[in-house]
This record gives sequence, structure tokens and C-alpha cells, in this order.
Amino acid sequence: MYDFTNQVVVITGAAGNLGSATAWMFYKAGGKLALVDRSEGRLQRQFKELVASQNYYFADRIDLTNPESVSRMVAALIQHFGKIDVIVNTVGGFRGGKPVHDTPMATWDFLIDLNARTILNACQAIIPHMIQQTYGRIINVAARKGLKGDANLGAYSASKAAVIRLTESMSAELKKYNINANCVIPGTIDTPQNREAMPGADFNRWVSPEKIAEVIMFLASPAASAINGAAIPVYGLS
Repeated sequence: MYDFTNQVVVITGAAGNLGSATAWMFYKAGGKLALVDRSEGRLQRQFKELVASQNYYFADRIDLTNPESVSRMVAALIQHFGKIDVIVNTVGGFRGGKPVHDTPMATWDFLIDLNARTILNACQAIIPHMIQQTYGRIINVAARKGLKGDANLGAYSASKAAVIRLTESMSAELKKYNINANCVIPGTIDTPQNREAMPGADFNRWVSPEKIAEVIMFLASPAASAINGAAIPVYGLS
């Protein structure tokens, strides 16, 4: 078990399947958590055991596609905790089904905003604080389709490829400040939503949110200090 005592960990999309699994894992390792979600009250319901503690901060109603909203949130986090050591960006989404030439511009905007711009905004607001303290760990969540485009998935693949390229660029820019940036590349995640969407699939071959969270925690730990700019596959048996 890793020890994150006195480390401040920001998790975006903390009320989602992967975000929640990651949050509980860092909680068990002693981390101070800043949990971020767009929905009002969802974090408080899901993490009601933590509401009364000063070691946890609930940032709900945060639009991560809006730089001003993110800047205000980060300022509040710094005021509350004094620092940010780790940022885990789990926010993301999927749309597909049309070839590139038939994909509406609204779909392109939606996926680029949700999968890439949210990471960009969060990192732009948090990185200056990490530079000032000469320490930080950035872990982003990409997807296997970001490595290779497939038919009818152009917008999704491009948005997840952007996550990988952003991660690589940040790793090259920030290593001199003792800041590591890496990303994980899940296969099909075993979630209730995916089971409902693909009822005939072999769920045993999918990767659980907890297994992905274990890799995220490793990348945030001292054990991964020599890993920077990596895109680590976490496919399970899929």
C-alpha cells in the first residue's frame, strides 16, 4: 500500500465510476482529497463520510470546459490546502457511429471539449503551483482508440489522441521542475453503463475501475518517479 499522507490529490470526475474508485483508493492511502464534479450535490451524497473533514474538499458545479470556472476552483483549493501535489483527470466521454465526413461539428466540439479541453484547463490552472513548489504528478486518462483511429470513431479517437500528445508535451516541459506527466489507456471499463450498452459481451474480459485506479496510484507514487511521458495500457483481457 502506498502512503499519501499529507499529499493533496485533485481528482476530476470524482463522482464517476473511475473517479470514485480512484478517490477511495487515495483516501485509504491517507491522501487529502479535492474531489471535482459538475453536478450539484452528487459528491456529497457519494462521499458522505468525508463531508465533515477538513482533509477533503468538494468542488461541485465545476465546468471544466470553462477556464474561469477552473481558475476559481484551483484558487479555492490552494486557499484550503496550501498546495496541490497530484492531479488525476478522469473526466471523459464517448460518442461514435458516423464516419468523419458525416460527424456533426457539434459532436467534434463535444468530444474535444470533454476529453481534451477539460484536461488542458485543469493543468493550465494547477501547473504554475506545481512549478512553484518544484513537485507534482499529473495523471490523465486516455483510451485505446487514441492510439489508432477506427471507422466511425474519428472524433472520439482524435480527442483521446490529443490527451496522449498533451501528456507527452507536458512531460517534456515540466521534468526540470520535478513534475511527471503520464497517462493511462484503459480498455473497455467494466461499468454498469457499459454492461447495459453491451449486454452480450464477456464482462470478465473487461478491466475494472479499481484496477485502473491501482495503476493511477502507482504513477502518483515515488515508485514511479522515473516514469515520465508514458502512455500505459490497462486493458484487462479485452
